[in-house]
Amino acid sequence: MVVATEDSLQQSMDKAIKRYPSLFRLPSTRKVLLLLPLFCIGGGFLSTVILFQSIQAVLNGLVFGATLFLISLAVDYVSNALILKKDTILDFRRTVALSLFCWGLWFVFVFIGVGLGAVFGLQWWIRLCLLGFSAVMIFRLIVFSSVTSMSYVRLVTVSFLEPFSCVVPFMILWVEIGYSFSYLMPWFFLFSPVVALGSAFGFLYLLDNVGKQMLGLPSLSLFRAFMLNWVMGLSAPFEELLEKLGEERNVEISLIKFGCSRPKAILVVPSVHPGPFKNIGSSLLPSLLKTEVEKRLGCVACVPHGLLGHEYDLASQAQNQKIINDVAAIAGELGISEGKASSFVKVSNGLATACCQVFGKSVFVSFTLAPRTIEDLPQELGLFVRQEAEKHGLNLGAVVNAHNCIDGNADVQKSLVSLKDVAVKCLDKVASLTGSAFEVGVATISPHDFSLEDGMGPGGITVVVVKSGRQKAAYVVVDGNNMVSGLRERILSSLNSIGIDDGEILTTDTHSVSALVLNGLGYHPVGQVMDNNRLTGYIKETTQKALANLERVEVASRNITVPNVKVIGARRLETLCLLVEKGIKRAKTALIPVLGVSGLLLLFFLWFI
Repeated sequence: MVVATEDSLQQSMDKAIKRYPSLFRLPSTRKVLLLLPLFCIGGGFLSTVILFQSIQAVLNGLVFGATLFLISLAVDYVSNALILKKDTILDFRRTVALSLFCWGLWFVFVFIGVGLGAVFGLQWWIRLCLLGFSAVMIFRLIVFSSVTSMSYVRLVTVSFLEPFSCVVPFMILWVEIGYSFSYLMPWFFLFSPVVALGSAFGFLYLLDNVGKQMLGLPSLSLFRAFMLNWVMGLSAPFEELLEKLGEERNVEISLIKFGCSRPKAILVVPSVHPGPFKNIGSSLLPSLLKTEVEKRLGCVACVPHGLLGHEYDLASQAQNQKIINDVAAIAGELGISEGKASSFVKVSNGLATACCQVFGKSVFVSFTLAPRTIEDLPQELGLFVRQEAEKHGLNLGAVVNAHNCIDGNADVQKSLVSLKDVAVKCLDKVASLTGSAFEVGVATISPHDFSLEDGMGPGGITVVVVKSGRQKAAYVVVDGNNMVSGLRERILSSLNSIGIDDGEILTTDTHSVSALVLNGLGYHPVGQVMDNNRLTGYIKETTQKALANLERVEVASRNITVPNVKVIGARRLETLCLLVEKGIKRAKTALIPVLGVSGLLLLFFLWFI
């Protein structure tokens, strides 16, 4: 059994995230259709001309290469139209792209054969061409088996149809140059598919066993589900597996609601991590909660990040809906009765910063380590703040991780002492203040020129301005996953110029922006690729709208519990991350012996041809 600690879980996740750049995006259909003739005609022409060096060889090479291209393209079209027509992933572009990679592999063998043939005789060119034919069959079997769940008959047909069709021009060329085939040649075309099937399925069996041993699920089932999400955006297949692996927990949600005769704004802080990536699990929960609460209550909502990490990723959209339904229902019933708020207080100690404000009898607290990296904070910190608040006779309204700076690696445990220190000082200071009537203004915007790939989630930008006495404090919530270092300070400075005295910049930590780009993080933090001036302009514009609708409000806060919510859990999540590394290691260790044995068997047979 894998026992996950916060450090070991983060290390496992970091290793898995580093594999993102290994994933690739296929070229467009146009590029694929331009590259395929280049590979086929170029490879066929060069291999023939290098060996035979004559005018006839030039003509033969061009005809040979063009024939390979036309057959390959025709077979891909027929395969896609008849065999793969119901397949979700393998459309025409991907089928042709696979053929492109196969030709790259095949021509490696062809050109090795050209070199050997020039020295030891043409039979070595033919042997290596046929060995490449077998390698392509193995490769196609592995790829099709990994990304689809088609029947064995369709799998074998689509894997073998193109190599067998394309080997025909090779054989015609060999006849034209006067090569006399051995009586064993037909037997080779029976023997090589058997070896290909044994090699491919033996290799995949070894990979599947890694998943079965670690999670009780075949590795390929998880990989196919991931590919359906990565390529097609389908969440259900992967979430079905996460539901099987998940564990039930009770989830706490903090609500702070402002209004008077009607609701004006509400802060929702769920004890759920918005992950693991893209549209899987709770990745979209901040924007989903914002949209649904706004729809039902008729006010502006924002969902800053709580203190939990990936161990509290929800398993599926169904689990999201449990939380959304409960929050929307209870938030609508929450009566507003408290009319006072303290000033906004900020305390720093050189490493950590805490912001506090008391609303009624409840305190709202946020933490950051900016300008140093701040990642997920432990639940332990929230429990500590609750205890400290109770010492001052305060209820805990909400504790928020500002999650607003990334600049390298973070060591949360080393920062915990500093975070607790500023929490104590901030609570001491805010508890000494006298509350007064206050005003709230709120506005939200969805910048359409910033996309998910840029790091902006569907929730956009929300600003809540709180005026207590003469002080105006702004809470800026950006639906993104962290923020580049220095941007927080730049935004706060720009808000000072329009009359904001203090405030904090918060991100939701949405993972709807994750697994969309192929960098080391798998996402762009807010401000990394966005135009920072434009982003700051949007925030200032939204803040000005919030200032324009300031009005006297009262407040209510409540912590609710949603029971029996299925989360992935730390142990399962770490095992999933470790599965990536162990699967890659198993693939590397299995590939050489499996393919080595296959190659030796095929070469032994080819020796007599």
